[in-house]
This record gives sequence, C-alpha cells and structure tokens, in this order.
Amino acid sequence: MSGLPGLKVTAAADFGRVGLLIGGDSAEREVSLDGGAAIARSFERSGIAYQSCDGAAPLFEAIRRDEIDRVFNLMHGPGGEDGAIQGALQLLGIPVSGTGLLGSALTMDKVRSKWLMQRLGIPTTEFELVRRADQDLAAVIERFGLPVFVKPAGLGSSIGITRVKDMSELGAAIEMALRYGDEVLVEPAVRGKEYFAGVIGRTVLPLIRIETPRAFYDYEAKYHSDETRYFCPCGLEPGQEQRLQNQALQAFDALRASGWGRVDFILDEAGEPWFLEVNTVPGMTDHSLVPQAAAQIGVDFDELVWRILETSL
Repeated sequence: MSGLPGLKVTAAADFGRVGLLIGGDSAEREVSLDGGAAIARSFERSGIAYQSCDGAAPLFEAIRRDEIDRVFNLMHGPGGEDGAIQGALQLLGIPVSGTGLLGSALTMDKVRSKWLMQRLGIPTTEFELVRRADQDLAAVIERFGLPVFVKPAGLGSSIGITRVKDMSELGAAIEMALRYGDEVLVEPAVRGKEYFAGVIGRTVLPLIRIETPRAFYDYEAKYHSDETRYFCPCGLEPGQEQRLQNQALQAFDALRASGWGRVDFILDEAGEPWFLEVNTVPGMTDHSLVPQAAAQIGVDFDELVWRILETSL
C-alpha cells in the first residue's frame, strides 16, 4: 500500500479521451518527447484512450474536432509550463492536469517567484537581475563573490545555466542565458547538497538527494549521465526530512502550484535549506526524480501517471 489517498477514478473509461500534450518548440522539447513516450506506453497498459499532440496547434485542432475530453500536459518550458496553455484550455472548458494559469506563470518566472518567496520568508538565495551582457557586474561579484550561477529567468531543465568561477567567464555566461529570454539571474553558489521534493496532491514524496561529478546538476547530469547518483531514502534524520517536506509544501502552495510538481532546494553546510524553484511539469523520463521518489512509497509508474491524470478532475 502506498501512502497516498485512494484513487478518485477506478475505470479508465471515466477519463474519456485524453490529449497527451508533448513536444512544442521550447528548448526542453526533447525532454518532453522522451517523457511523453513513457506516458503513452503507460496509457496503453492502463487502457486509457489518448492521442499524442506535438505542440498546442495539433491539440487545439483535436479539440475543435471534439476528440479531446481532458489534457495530460507534459509540454515543458514556455507555452506549456508558463500559464499559456492552461489559460487557453480554461477558456475552452477543457480540464488539464497539474497547476493552473496563475501558478504556472509564477513558478516559470524565477524572478517573480523568488521575490514572492522572499516576501513570505521562505529561504531563497539573493540575486541580481541582469538584462544586458555589457552591464557592469563588478558590484554583483563584489556582493556575492565567486562562484555564481547565471540562469535564464524563464526556463527549466538547467538549460542555459552556467556556474561561473572567474570574472572573465561572466559576460559569455550572460550572453548564453539571454538567448532564452530577456531576463537573467545572477545568484551566489550555495555550498551544500541538492535535494528534490516531489509532490502528488497534498503528499510530499520522500526527498531525493543527488550527487554528480559534474560542476552542478546540469542538463547532462539530469538526462544522460550514468554517473549521477540518486539517494532515496536521502539519508536525513526523519524529523529533519519531515521539516523540509513541510517547507517544500509551503513553497509549493505559496506559488499557487497544485496537483503535482517538484520543489528543488539546496541544504547548505549548516543544515539550512535554500529553495531554488518549483517545477509544475517535472520530467517523466527514466532519469526523472518524481517517479523515483514515488516508487519509494509503492507507487509504480503506471499509478503515478494515473494519479497525475486525476489532477485534471
């Protein structure tokens, strides 16, 4: 038995016809396609009627033809994770899995989400907002020291992120991040271990700790490297893990996330958490964290997919 509440739906036919939204044209396209293929296989095993839609246009065409009753959204990045698809489906009266318009927009925007966490007293790193590669950043480095992380403000999967160890690397890192949007964050690198809290409904899954020989948990470490190590149980004392799970849910709620998702944070060398971001459409590939954590409480991949689809109810 898992630690989750009972299923809301027990017959696949009750879901109706599902549109599996994947792909799109963001930089996270390939990750979405990989996860979508795994979900499609799960739908087939569970007897769920579905059609895969690569991007919003095919989905809306299928809706226009009255072929879709609800949507399982696995389109990462801009368009799929930023509130755009959620708002459009809301207007059309089509249920969609996961977080709604406001929460999707907030969590996708690293700048505004961090401002909100700071306002609510949820520990998150300070940062500087940069809009030009030629901006004078000497004061930023003086404030934070080195190394720092340079991140696009509105993208996931660690795409466009650079760990900068020398001032001479900073301009190029900002130029690369600006390829993915108009705003870039520069924030101090916290020394500590990375943890991830998956959320299903109101349940926070066991924390996962990762170790990678790479400079940080980047795209290669997340999706391709066989050297990344995952620890679940994470090794924390149970009381400390519970406190961190509670704080993760606080961050999840603060940003109006709902249904399912993942909260990422670093536990520094003093044992203090620093929340990085909330992901409302986490990866579902064979390297992904939410399926690994769900398995620790007896929820296999097919049940996890079913429960995510239930969040569209």
